[in-house]
Amino acid sequence: MLALRKWLFSGLLVIVPLFITLAVLKWIIDTLDQTLWVLPGAWQRWLYDNNVRGLGVLLTLAILLVVGAVASNFVGKRLLGWGDAVVRRIPVVRSIYSSVKQVSDTLFSENGNAFRTAVLVQWPREGLWTIAFVTGTPGADVVEHLGGGDYLGVYVPTTPNPTGGYFVMLKRSDCIELKMSVDEALKYIVSMGVVVPGGPSAVAVKSSNS
Repeated sequence: MLALRKWLFSGLLVIVPLFITLAVLKWIIDTLDQTLWVLPGAWQRWLYDNNVRGLGVLLTLAILLVVGAVASNFVGKRLLGWGDAVVRRIPVVRSIYSSVKQVSDTLFSENGNAFRTAVLVQWPREGLWTIAFVTGTPGADVVEHLGGGDYLGVYVPTTPNPTGGYFVMLKRSDCIELKMSVDEALKYIVSMGVVVPGGPSAVAVKSSNS
């Protein structure tokens, strides 16, 4: 029985990560295949009839490269500026567009610092520690209400799903910058502390009564 249990867990350790990886890849491919609607109808029917999958990934990359190349030159910047001004004049749409664009500019800007630093903070109370990510610095009006000082805006993700979490503002002195990369910190969070950056450390947890 011990051997069977060992084989069972060994099989799970191989199958579960492989299954989840394939499922995520399938979801990504199926999602990106939705971009094929820009192709002529005859092409779409041929691809569907012949069960051609994954072409949407290449098409999406090609679209991103073309848009990026156009946006990087002078004429493209002028056109994007004109289109941006038009969208910002449309009620309701402008509020959604402005918010999304501001977030995307912050996250994907080459000069931005959002989500590029992992820090150790005490959360949700003093004495309990977790990993968070620096998102920026609060505005002057917010800092004034906080009584002044040097503050950081940080995002505290939940585990094992880091897409949910809390945005809090803490004093810079209360945030300990970590040497681990953001990828390592995310793996640490998603694995609930199982995947330790730099390798696991041998820590014996003893009962208080021992």
